[in-house]
Amino acid sequence: MVKRRHRGMERRIAAERMVTLFRLAESEALHRRAGRSRRYVELARRIGMRYNVRVPALFKRSFCKKCLAFLLPSVTARVRIGRGRVAVTCTSCGAVQRYPYKREQKDRRATRARAQ
Repeated sequence: MVKRRHRGMERRIAAERMVTLFRLAESEALHRRAGRSRRYVELARRIGMRYNVRVPALFKRSFCKKCLAFLLPSVTARVRIGRGRVAVTCTSCGAVQRYPYKREQKDRRATRARAQ
């Protein structure tokens, strides 16, 4: 008798493994072991693609989309703020990722105005 695979359980396990691998990548990046950190990110992404699981939101912006290096400010990444966006530059490959933050500014101003 052939044992059937349970898709939901596979995906849950895959998500747990991805989180574990990203945490390992973070600790290796802190210890300045870029090769091992990059490998953990690569494995986590590969697991996600195999089991059709998204990268957890917590780690979505924490690795370089070009070279897969784990990005830690002042260790493996340079972070600059200006003109309504955050620019994160990977120190390994030089790729720049820009993220908007206008909405956050607007929300902060609104809460300050309500507090006064």
